Parts: sequence; C-alpha cells; structure tokens
Amino acid sequence: MEHLYTERLYSVVFQEICDRYGKKYSWDVKSLVMGKKRLIRHLRRHGVPLAVATSSSRASFDMKTGRHQAFFGLFDHIVLGDDPEVNNGKPHPDIFLVCAKRFSPAPPTHQCLVFEDAPNGVDAALAAGMQVVMVPDRNLQRHLTSKATLVLDSLQDFQPELFGLPRYE
Repeated sequence: MEHLYTERLYSVVFQEICDRYGKKYSWDVKSLVMGKKRLIRHLRRHGVPLAVATSSSRASFDMKTGRHQAFFGLFDHIVLGDDPEVNNGKPHPDIFLVCAKRFSPAPPTHQCLVFEDAPNGVDAALAAGMQVVMVPDRNLQRHLTSKATLVLDSLQDFQPELFGLPRYE
C-alpha cells in the first residue's frame, strides 16, 4: 500500500490586512479585502493553518478590526506588536517566529508563507527563513520589492498551487 504524504504549508501572516483597514474604504481597498476574504476562506476550507502577525498594538488592532470580527475569527491566532514575546520589531524576524511557534504542531519556518505589503515585513519574513508573497502599494518603488519570493499587483492574482496549496475550485 502506497503512503502519500503531503506537507502542509502554513500561511502564517496577513500583515497588510490590518494596515489596509486603516485606509479609506475606496474601491482599491475593497477589492483587496474581497481578495483576502476569498483566499482566507479557501485556505480555511482546506485545513491550512492561518494566523495574523501585525505590528499594531492591541488597542489599535481592536479599533481597526472591530467590524470584521467574523473574518478575523477564521485565523488560528493573532500575534500583535505589543506581545511580550516580540522583543524586536520588523525588520527583525521576532513577530513571525513567535507566530509560527504558536501553531500546534509548530511548523519548520521554510514551510511558512507570509503575505506582506511592506519592505520591512519582507525582510523580517526572509530573516525568519520563510517564503514571502508581496502585494506592494502601487506607489512603492519597484526596486523595494526585489527580495520577495513572489510579487503580485493584487492578492486576487495569487495562485495557491504555486506554493503547494490547494488550487481554487
């Protein structure tokens, strides 16, 4: 009998979700949020472990996400910038390492996939030994995106199967 083993890829961080909620809810932001909700629900349906790591403090996070509690309830856990285990902010890897460690079982960092919008976050994810998909602000200079594993104009362009995740139905 053949035993098939598929590694689970942990999608650890959606940092830009939290940051973008603070912006005006324009069509651009609405499309970003819709893309994230589609992706998060897809990964959750397929049992992919998910978490949020954000530099925001508890008070700031609660204020930004108060109307979206059902959506943030889809994540296994949330690590905030004022967490006592996060000693150094980005570009240090602390927040991502703490976030990964809180999964049960904790995955090897190379199996973690981070979604980021900021160069500091990309540096932090890479320093943690993780892969990183960058969805930069359109105004960000392109040379600041060169370190990411993959750069997308929109999260709606993300193809999960490129990272061993279940493809969209």
